[in-house]
Amino acid sequence: MIALHGYYAILDVLPAQSHDAERASARATRLLAGGPTMLQVRAKGAPAAALAALARAVLPLARAAGVPLCVNDRLDVALAVGAQAVHLGQDDLPLAEARAVAAGRLAIGVSTHTPAQAAAAIAGGADYIGLGPIFPTTTKANPDPVVGLDVLRQVAATASVPVVAIGGVTLDRVPAVAAAGAAAVALISAVETAPDPTAAARAVNAAFGTARAGG
Repeated sequence: MIALHGYYAILDVLPAQSHDAERASARATRLLAGGPTMLQVRAKGAPAAALAALARAVLPLARAAGVPLCVNDRLDVALAVGAQAVHLGQDDLPLAEARAVAAGRLAIGVSTHTPAQAAAAIAGGADYIGLGPIFPTTTKANPDPVVGLDVLRQVAATASVPVVAIGGVTLDRVPAVAAAGAAAVALISAVETAPDPTAAARAVNAAFGTARAGG
């Protein structure tokens, strides 16, 4: 089982910026300085070639920091660049097919939005699940209904794999998310727009009682 604990970093790249590997690398360096448990590269709407170029640019940085790299949505890209994980949404390649193609070469995370989806992903062999949105979020154009802390608590109490909470989590909400049983929490704007992103990431890890080399 993959070990996830504390701050789960997401490098969220807009399609218009997906060809700017230098800028993405600079952002990745700042995120990695905070000691995340995972770094996910996400570029919704970007071509596979652009996503692969981003992942290849960031991978050496993640390796140097001792942080696993995850590619969002695209199993083919994750395998091609040698990432350690792929994160699949409900509309991406089905988990059973992804596991067959991956053949144990990388960890597979699955986004879930209800207890039923969480249970199905765990039963299907997901290495970890994302659950959310825990709170209202502006990161997605068409977000799923808010899950809330009660559902997070319910899912985390019975999950046999790490549960990563995501969606609308601000720094002041992290302690409540940790107390609800999440193994880790994914933040995007709350860290990247903070006056000191590295300090913000370290604060997330502190709420989970986590101290990583970068943090």
